Amino acid sequence: MKTYIYKKSFTFEGQRHYVYAKTEEELYRKLAEKKLALEQNLVVYDSTMPLSQWAETALDTYKADVSEKTFKDIQIRMNKHVLAELGKFPIGKIKPVMCQNFINGKKGFSQEYINKIYQDLYFLFEKAKQNHMVSENPAEFIVRPKGHTTHRRAITANERAHLIKVCADNSRFLPFLVMLRCGCRPAEALAIKHGDISVKEGIPYLHIRGTKTVNSDRTVPMPLDLFTSLPKGSPFENVFLTVNGRPYTRSGYQSLVKALKRAMNISMGCRTHRNKLVPPFPLAEDFVPYCLRHTYCTDLQKAGVDVRTAQKLMGHADISTTANIYTHQDEELLKEAAKKLNIVN
Repeated sequence: MKTYIYKKSFTFEGQRHYVYAKTEEELYRKLAEKKLALEQNLVVYDSTMPLSQWAETALDTYKADVSEKTFKDIQIRMNKHVLAELGKFPIGKIKPVMCQNFINGKKGFSQEYINKIYQDLYFLFEKAKQNHMVSENPAEFIVRPKGHTTHRRAITANERAHLIKVCADNSRFLPFLVMLRCGCRPAEALAIKHGDISVKEGIPYLHIRGTKTVNSDRTVPMPLDLFTSLPKGSPFENVFLTVNGRPYTRSGYQSLVKALKRAMNISMGCRTHRNKLVPPFPLAEDFVPYCLRHTYCTDLQKAGVDVRTAQKLMGHADISTTANIYTHQDEELLKEAAKKLNIVN
């Protein structure tokens, strides 16, 4: 860490500014530069800049090449967590202990979400370090707490049967069928436009405009019966729209998921009273739409698709992600074989 011997402060338009230096000569040079910059209405990028102000510049400058959705997600998450707790502090005053206490407070979130918050924090300080605003990254050596992990599994044969049934009965649920049979992530399915669907040599294909990584942008074959069941429209219109004819928002999608789970529970035999479901609920508590994408991957393995082809169809950046699903499915098949041979109950 740098140690400064000389320090001087001054007030400009009601705000107090500080200058630090190792030598007296450096101190007065920095003081003159900072006063000139303030008088010329120039932004001074140094350790006294509040983290919230630096975050705005860092995002606009260093995240300019990401998709609009990814940028918005980072911005919302950063405002909600990092800047809500640390944004008011000058960037040079934020110490490792403050960063550690901040990340410790995120223990209740999922491990994936904790990692994203940490990456946001690390990004801000690393870019500040590159711009010589701070000498060290105070987030570099902090330890991330263990969050909970979401268990993603393949759906059961019974769940599949009822999912297909409710999708056939209500076209609102067709996005979930696309997730199951084309391996889309939820956001990818809802973003599909009519122009993303094409037919070549009698085979329907779906262009999935993934935004998570470069690999997530991919084209996959679409089952013919699914292709014929989808609504038709102009190339630039979304295939899946709300009852009001608008693209799905996050809250609209959450309502759709809730409606799907309700329909599947009723299809499985759940009783209702005054339009409310009566426990017990037949649909497993850990059923989430992401299970449908996981199921697609296990279906690929059952069909004999090699793991590298499956990686491309899934849009995984790392083949180990695909391989882990394949390995898990192998273990499940071995367990089933053991049951049939009466080796285990």
